[in-house]
Amino acid sequence: MLAPSSYYQAEQNHLYKAEVIYKDGPWRGLEQVELATLDWVDWFNNRRLLSSIGDIPPAEYEENYYRQLTQDTAA
Repeated sequence: MLAPSSYYQAEQNHLYKAEVIYKDGPWRGLEQVELATLDWVDWFNNRRLLSSIGDIPPAEYEENYYRQLTQDTAA
């Protein structure tokens, strides 16, 4: 797998700041920011639905991909 481009990383950073840092702040401390970040990363990877991959979360898509790859290899 190729490393993400700097453009993709910048887009992710912008999305994170818009959805977490600016929307939910001001923050009382670093611990509060860390907990909000963990929650957002969980949502982003495990619960966010993407129409481009069939309205399923990215983690489910990846799981399906590797399951299919394993089945193809075993066959």
